[in-house]
Amino acid sequence: MENVLYEMQYAMDTFYFLVCGALVMWMAAGFTMLESGLVRAKNTTEILTKNVALFAIACTMYLICGYDFMYGGGWFLSGVTTVAGMDDAAVAGVVKGVADFNAGVEDAGLQYSGASDFFFQVVFVATAMSIVSGAVAERMKLWAFLVFAVFMTGVIYPLEGGWTWGGNSVFGLYELSYSDYAGSGIVHLAGAAAALAGVLVLGPRKGKYGPNGEVNAIPGANLPLAALGMFILWMGWFGFNGGSTLQLSGVGVANEVANVFVNTNAAACGGLIAALIVARIIFGKADLTMAINGALAGLVAITAEPADPTALMSTIIGGVGGVLVVFAILFLDKLKIDDPVGAISVHGVVGIWGIFAVLISDSDATFVGQLVGMLTIFVWVFVASLVVWIAIKAIMGVRVSEEEEFDGVDLSECGMEAYPEFSGTSK
Repeated sequence: MENVLYEMQYAMDTFYFLVCGALVMWMAAGFTMLESGLVRAKNTTEILTKNVALFAIACTMYLICGYDFMYGGGWFLSGVTTVAGMDDAAVAGVVKGVADFNAGVEDAGLQYSGASDFFFQVVFVATAMSIVSGAVAERMKLWAFLVFAVFMTGVIYPLEGGWTWGGNSVFGLYELSYSDYAGSGIVHLAGAAAALAGVLVLGPRKGKYGPNGEVNAIPGANLPLAALGMFILWMGWFGFNGGSTLQLSGVGVANEVANVFVNTNAAACGGLIAALIVARIIFGKADLTMAINGALAGLVAITAEPADPTALMSTIIGGVGGVLVVFAILFLDKLKIDDPVGAISVHGVVGIWGIFAVLISDSDATFVGQLVGMLTIFVWVFVASLVVWIAIKAIMGVRVSEEEEFDGVDLSECGMEAYPEFSGTSK
């Protein structure tokens, strides 16, 4: 009977991992719709192409070497062997788990298919890369972006993930008690740091900034699509944070999962409301794009610790993120750092807030640990990405010509328009 119960627990936890991974995979659609809605119509096809291609590249590179860099410390191509051998390892884990269960060992049931763990992790690296896409939109060469995706998903992200979640002791982050439940820093700050490096190398869009410091608004073409993208991301975040419990079976962990879902939703609501109010005070109008980014900021803020806070505290944490994102977007514009979708503000600035918000409810986390963890992630990803971006610029260039940018990168990079019936209206 004990063996049957343990096998049911194993199957349940494996299935939960897979379902949560599928939800996180669906976030790729959210990023795609959000970015498509916030860029001009003449650049939509290229945005769509970037997002579908980066997902495939991310999954392939993580399979080839990224997963092993992050969790196994292996060499090039060894990830394929690791994934192929997961079933045997999982079976061995079941045998040990059953023996422990029968012996009354506490937490004997912490077992699930290794392949399900790989699937859950691989969609996270795609999320980190998706953050970069929106920040460099409307003026970057498609193939330069895809080349960068190879390095980001195969090496840069997996290495910093190995220093944190992977438990590798290169920088001693575990010993310093760096805590990041689902990745406010490990995923979101990392994506934003790579995006910032790319934007600095790329430069702003033509006409975005005037000679006297003016900031010229460049409205997106499809706000209904952007709002849809936000809701898809919101839904996918339940898998992002919920799956990070790494288990479902058991009364205690089931309650934790429920708390994570409630707190994730509460933080998103707090972020949206706060951003909407702040935008109304500053602009005198209800700014939909700020509300959208406010919800996403709330989600990023709670990601580092969605289990421990109360629902009200989660709402406040998300609300602070919503306030921060409005001022961060305005501040980056003053610095002439052109980010068409606000990705650096949402995932970077608010990602930092999320890292330190952990200290509010997690007594095991330390300020020094969070600070060192944040700096390690940002400095490594930013510097490594900057080197890669500069190399790509020297070898093949990163920016389309001024004429191609004016006509829209859909035609120059993809040879087709997303809305051919309305060609000429989006310039």
